[in-house]
Amino acid sequence: MEASQWKVLVIGSGGREHALVKACLASPRVEKVVAAPGNAGMALEVECRPVDMEDALSVVALAMKTSADLVIVGPEAPLAAGVADTLRETGFAVYGPNKNGALLEASKAYCKEVLARYDIPTAAYARFDDADAARDYLATASFPLVVKASGLAAGKGVIICEDKAQAEAAIQEMMVDAVFGDSGREIVIEEFLRGEEASMMVMVSGEKYVCLPVSQDHKRLGEGDTGPNTGGMGAYAPAAVVTPELQKQIEETIIRPTLAGLVQEGIDYRGTLYIGLMLTEQGPKVLEFNVRFGDPECQVLLPLCETDPVELMMACANGTLEPEQVKIKDAYAMIVVHAAEGYPASYPKGDAIELPASDALPPEAHIIHAGVKLNAEGQIVTNGGRVLGVVAQGKSLQAAAELAYEVSAKVRWDHQFYRKDIAWRQLEREG
Repeated sequence: MEASQWKVLVIGSGGREHALVKACLASPRVEKVVAAPGNAGMALEVECRPVDMEDALSVVALAMKTSADLVIVGPEAPLAAGVADTLRETGFAVYGPNKNGALLEASKAYCKEVLARYDIPTAAYARFDDADAARDYLATASFPLVVKASGLAAGKGVIICEDKAQAEAAIQEMMVDAVFGDSGREIVIEEFLRGEEASMMVMVSGEKYVCLPVSQDHKRLGEGDTGPNTGGMGAYAPAAVVTPELQKQIEETIIRPTLAGLVQEGIDYRGTLYIGLMLTEQGPKVLEFNVRFGDPECQVLLPLCETDPVELMMACANGTLEPEQVKIKDAYAMIVVHAAEGYPASYPKGDAIELPASDALPPEAHIIHAGVKLNAEGQIVTNGGRVLGVVAQGKSLQAAAELAYEVSAKVRWDHQFYRKDIAWRQLEREG
């Protein structure tokens, strides 16, 4: 009997969602994919529909209109707003956790409580909803330390403070000046962990899970990991920094206790659990949990799945995941993010983008659109900080890097910037 064909609705408009769309287009199980709201780059490949992503009833209406067999919710904000709950209540298969699961990202304070409750290794912390109490705490604190807005802040609500003055300024910004709105009304102050960072994306269905290859994101704007934090300037996978022994330790001390803890909390988690790790001398510790694929990590992980990632998402949604059946390619992938000059502060918009023709690209490379739109002349122009990404695969990390930068050199617009050293640590270690 021939396997049934699915109609898939992808919710979101960024690079991660374009990667999800491409995975759907590559899947033999998918007959149609719709992105909502999508972006101008996605619209070259699939139908895009307007929608208020955080309005659950609007998303449900669109899922009904498109006869979606599977709804993949890309970003964290709709998940935190309970969009997945309403979709499930209406009978849709959904990849993405319910609102109670999304609280792991929507409230850093709640996340730290869960980590403490189930003895999962993480940085020592204190939480505050009063600015004076937070300032008083600094008198006995050790520096550097980390000040985090508890709520969603688009990946920008984390400030590493070298001294008391910087920490006081961070508290003032978040709690008094409200630069992150309600997200900074409560803050978490954490010890600063030393080591190397890695990201692990885990596809979860209750207590069953599949670990995708470990990736490393490059948060800092400048080469050599300098400058301000961004949403991510590039990523690669697999990252050799997590050895098979370390992987086993992460599963035993972090993943399994977390998933068992979520069951205890009454959370039936179905979606991606993104674990931000610091590999310290004392062992791996959790920096943060996110409740969706990382952006740009998603763009390198989905192409490395030999097993159809859309089938995996459907299995997670339906509770039929069989982790032992999942296969990962023996290959490397890298993404170089091209940003507008001035990002993450103010930057120009509306620059026309010159891209290599898709049929001129080698099969191991593709372009992911993020902060783009169409202008009146029908040209794709810049419309965000992180504009697009060049993804390349190779048999070695060096091969993936060479191809990514070869294609990157052919992407042009007036005010663009990209890092020339993605994966520099691993490439140095290898070479």
